[in-house]
Amino acid sequence: MFDVTYAGFGGHPVKGWLLVPAGATGPLPTVVEFIGYGGGRGLPHQRLLWSAAGYAHFVMDTRGQASSGSVGDTPDPVGSGPAHPGYLTRGIDDPHDYYYRRVFTDGVRAVEAARSHPLVDSARVAAVGGSQGGGISIAVGALVGDLAAIAPDVPFLCDFPRAVTLSDRLPYQEIAQYLRTRIGRDERVFRTLSYFDGVHFAARGRAPALFSAALEDETCPPSTVFAAFNSYAGSERSMEVYSFNDHEGGGPYQEDVQLRWLAGHLGK
Repeated sequence: MFDVTYAGFGGHPVKGWLLVPAGATGPLPTVVEFIGYGGGRGLPHQRLLWSAAGYAHFVMDTRGQASSGSVGDTPDPVGSGPAHPGYLTRGIDDPHDYYYRRVFTDGVRAVEAARSHPLVDSARVAAVGGSQGGGISIAVGALVGDLAAIAPDVPFLCDFPRAVTLSDRLPYQEIAQYLRTRIGRDERVFRTLSYFDGVHFAARGRAPALFSAALEDETCPPSTVFAAFNSYAGSERSMEVYSFNDHEGGGPYQEDVQLRWLAGHLGK
């Protein structure tokens, strides 16, 4: 395992892990993973699935997060104007200042950083992640045109106009609560969000894609996930559906599906 620091948006240092099978000589097919909302890269022993399966595994820390779930080590040195507690409304008045502009750029740079390592086969790289990580993987798949595959799991950050009005849970409710005290800014806010919507990034995606949705998901409603899936431009796309699950989705069952599916796209 390697403790990674690379240059993300604006040259800001971003932490990560690179885990490879013991004794590997490479170059190896590689999985770049993005983390769910509020979490960080965690500790390396928490993320052994992909290296145990024979892949190189690059885990991106999410700047400014890790207040819940798993520890993180990357600050966000960019401030913002008034915002609701959380991350969704930081810089939301202008797409140039919006928080996820920095995060998505960090994600692209994570792929570039992984590809720079001699143990990584740069032609066989996939982007994966659940919830927020799924939304980032859709964006990165659109911005990095030659990924071998993406696997967004119950993705967040999709179809903002529907999600904000449909879900009464956080994090989407951060936007609704922000607008309750910013009367008249709806158009401006949703214009910013349109630049970061997974539905629009999906329309640029070309890599083979494996999505998942949970039909009782009240955090990332399934209709918002299907909006991104139905917009996906790649010729190969598939969807795993978990009929009676909430935002946990398929959990280990979906990991099993991903392992089998990625073996066919990255090689063992």
